[in-house]
Amino acid sequence: MQITEQVRSPYQVDERGYYGPYGGAFIPEMLYPNVQELKENYLTIMADPSFQAEFQLLLTDYVGRPTPLYFAQRLSETYGTQVYLKREDLCHTGAHKVNNTIGQILLARRLGKKKIVAETGAGQHGVATATVCALMGMECIVYMGEIDIERQAPNVARMKMLGAEVRPATSGSKTLKDATNEAMRHWINNPVDTHYIIGSVVGPHPYPDMVARFQSVISEEIRNQLQEKTGSPLPNYVIACVGGGSNAAGAFYHYLHETSVKLVAAEAAGLGVYSGHTAATTFLGKPGVLHGSRSILMQTEDGQVVEPFSISAGLDYPGIGPMHANLATSGRGIFKAITDEEALTAGFELAKLEGIIPALESSHALASLKTLGAGPDEVVVVNLSGRGDKDLATYMKHL
Repeated sequence: MQITEQVRSPYQVDERGYYGPYGGAFIPEMLYPNVQELKENYLTIMADPSFQAEFQLLLTDYVGRPTPLYFAQRLSETYGTQVYLKREDLCHTGAHKVNNTIGQILLARRLGKKKIVAETGAGQHGVATATVCALMGMECIVYMGEIDIERQAPNVARMKMLGAEVRPATSGSKTLKDATNEAMRHWINNPVDTHYIIGSVVGPHPYPDMVARFQSVISEEIRNQLQEKTGSPLPNYVIACVGGGSNAAGAFYHYLHETSVKLVAAEAAGLGVYSGHTAATTFLGKPGVLHGSRSILMQTEDGQVVEPFSISAGLDYPGIGPMHANLATSGRGIFKAITDEEALTAGFELAKLEGIIPALESSHALASLKTLGAGPDEVVVVNLSGRGDKDLATYMKHL
């Protein structure tokens, strides 16, 4: 896989770090050297044959790629279309997040960094970061919202077992937004020896592009696997859940320019889009700056960030990555708002029909099948971004 390869597309990042009107790098002066160092070096490092070789070897032998593209027969019969599941839940650590953390820690090592800081919501990115830090023998600090620490206890235990220090974010909603705030503050105070591994396609340029490139292995594999299974690399639909949007960016990446492929993004509507307890950013948000980039975010009339709400810790975020903001406003992406109840129903359905327990994040993508309207001859790929072990306590409350 050529992770530096980029198909010319109006939906890809430009040389200034923008996706249409969204993106850029809005950062404190103290972070400028770090971000500039990344911007000047990430493409060169990623294109280096020795980097590519090490990255590919770890993806194959450590992560377990390629992940299967599974034809879900009973799910297909239920919805009257051809449903394939991209099994990112079978990656080492249980989610797609490790694709990016492997890439970023290799990059950090080449930049001479000795310590890693990260944020996490559902805990999957935190686990993936702690995992690669253990692999590379690097110090790891993970910030996690106090509420998320409670509802994702198994992942907190995994991070600690892997040697990471988990620090609670106790301000605001005590969820992903606040963990990101704390991680950025930490990076500002430790700019020389520390690399910040952002887990999603958010943050200042070049993070959204860098993370998307590392995750693009997902759509590259989908193309190859569909060609083998159906005779065409092009499905009719690709569906993925979107909070910040890293798994969706990876699943969409090699289809951005293929306008015959409909890109469907499932956002978390919580208790309902207009309930006041939601994370449906593209339905309620407006342009603004959050965590270093201009994008769409939920905010009050005077620009204060509105606290998000979702049963899914990984989608509990008030903004969206600039790539996805551009897909939403340009019309290239189809955005759906999925409630907690709809996601739970879809999660239980997959478990009973296919013997696969999905992460609650992935359940939002699965719930999109109900209103998709795909025909019997159409091919639908759902990116199953993570497994549901971490969410069993939540599922059990609704059994």
